[in-house]
Amino acid sequence: MATNTISRTLHDVGLALWSGGSTMGALGVNGAATAAEPKERLRVAGEGWSRWQPAHMGAVAAYGLGSIGLTWGNRRRMRAQKGVAGLAIAKTAVTAAALAADAYAGRLGRRAAEAGDVPVESATEPASETPEEVANTLRRLRIVQWAVPALTGALVVLSARMGEQQRPQAVARGVRAKLLRS
Repeated sequence: MATNTISRTLHDVGLALWSGGSTMGALGVNGAATAAEPKERLRVAGEGWSRWQPAHMGAVAAYGLGSIGLTWGNRRRMRAQKGVAGLAIAKTAVTAAALAADAYAGRLGRRAAEAGDVPVESATEPASETPEEVANTLRRLRIVQWAVPALTGALVVLSARMGEQQRPQAVARGVRAKLLRS
């Protein structure tokens, strides 16, 4: 078996930063904004997310490049070993969902920041005097901010399972099962 050290490193480090950064942002950046005055909270949280954005995009890109490299490196095994292609398809679907949730969260965050200095309880919780349009955006953001860490966490689990499929015994069993089915 060939090694995929560079692809695996890009994949794993990218996924770790994507998942960890999203979790830290939801807890740390959005939580820390409550230390500011109510009318400054959206701006403070927005500034934190803006500073993270270049690293975040790099993490997602590294994960994507690593995923492509791993898929290419394991293309023969995907055809020959039972269960590998199905898990790869599932992981691709979860990746697409994570990317969509991430993009939607970013869009909602930008929309909230564009509201300017409006009073809020937190970066994702409106105050009674928050304008209704902004309040609706924050309610959606409060939910979707947790979708990204949940989906990227699922990607960690799927990646671990895919790693288990590469054990020599698993490869032998999977190839044997695929041959018997043919």
